[in-house]
Amino acid sequence: MGVAMDKYMKKVERFDWTLTLLLFLFFLVSCAAIYSAQASGQYGGKNFLVMQIFWYVAGAFIISISIFIDGYQYKRLSWYLYGFGLLLLIAVYIAPESIAPIRNGAKSWFIIPKIGSIQPSEFVKTFLILALSRVIASHHENHPEKSLKADFLLLLKLGITTAVPLGLIMLQPDLGTGLVILSILTGLILVSGISWKIILPIYSAGAALAALVFYLVIQKPELLEKYLHVQTYQFNRIYAWLDPTNHATSSSYHLMKSLSAIGSGLITGKGFSNREVYIPEAHTDFIFSVIGEEYGFVGGSIVIGLFFLLIYHLIRTSLDTNDPFNTYVCTGIISVITFHVFQNIGMTIQVLPITGIPLPFISYGGSSLMGNMFAMGLVYSIRYHHKTYMFSSENSLSS
Repeated sequence: MGVAMDKYMKKVERFDWTLTLLLFLFFLVSCAAIYSAQASGQYGGKNFLVMQIFWYVAGAFIISISIFIDGYQYKRLSWYLYGFGLLLLIAVYIAPESIAPIRNGAKSWFIIPKIGSIQPSEFVKTFLILALSRVIASHHENHPEKSLKADFLLLLKLGITTAVPLGLIMLQPDLGTGLVILSILTGLILVSGISWKIILPIYSAGAALAALVFYLVIQKPELLEKYLHVQTYQFNRIYAWLDPTNHATSSSYHLMKSLSAIGSGLITGKGFSNREVYIPEAHTDFIFSVIGEEYGFVGGSIVIGLFFLLIYHLIRTSLDTNDPFNTYVCTGIISVITFHVFQNIGMTIQVLPITGIPLPFISYGGSSLMGNMFAMGLVYSIRYHHKTYMFSSENSLSS
């Protein structure tokens, strides 16, 4: 009886209670914000709150399965999941519009009767993290001695592995998710051990290229339309970001409403469900505008603080793990969460241009929440099995 109880207590100790508390707090914030967002009646009879609760329950189920698969098994499954993700991206691209309709100029979703829409790219993010983490871990195992040649080879592997899903996503086209994919690659390159003699020139060239593209968007957009086939509406987002008042009735309409809502919230907000400003897409991409209006600067700061705590916890997990593959997985997840939060909140307050990127764990969306919950399941697994390794080591030493 004592041995069984001891094993049970060790399992309880290995469970990530801190992450569970953070996810529960995000759940409460999401439910309160979505309830207020749909209270204006702009969505008809749809009850997004009930569906969000359903997606959270489904996400908890995903976590409960993911936690019992250790890092070694995820490493073995990484290429299979990566390949499955590519098949989903190809399928959504070639599927008829009755199954994969075009929304806002993008063909990114499958329609599943009685469930809703599923966006494959949300799952591909985590699949790519696993694949890139395996590439880095396996490369260092096969090339224990560092050299510029080995680093170039690793960079090439990472680039090719990322380019395939990135290309398929840009065919949809989905610029927002494409930027998230690049953030994953960037974060993992920085911790991969590649020499700064390689990274610095490449990143400098990338920054120069981005500056050139930005200049062309402002001064010579016809060149980008002609040679890169970039959609005009993507330029409009840039123009609306730089000069929202001159596009208030068109491309900057969402931004002007968001700024009005957040600004009217002042320090403490108007109170729960006391919204006055109409905000399109309030339950999804602009959920932070709802929080800013109802809870003001204080409420927005608390939400941002929760994300800081989550990212801090993920960083601690990456530093505590004793497996390089797990460290890279945590880094990829940190990159995704950080970019999503920075971009989503930034676009609601005019710090960044508007993209279709949701606020993790708070915005309504089954695909986004499922993808994030699977990523959290990986973190739970890393914490759980890292503790198992420590206990087994202690037992072997004592025996």
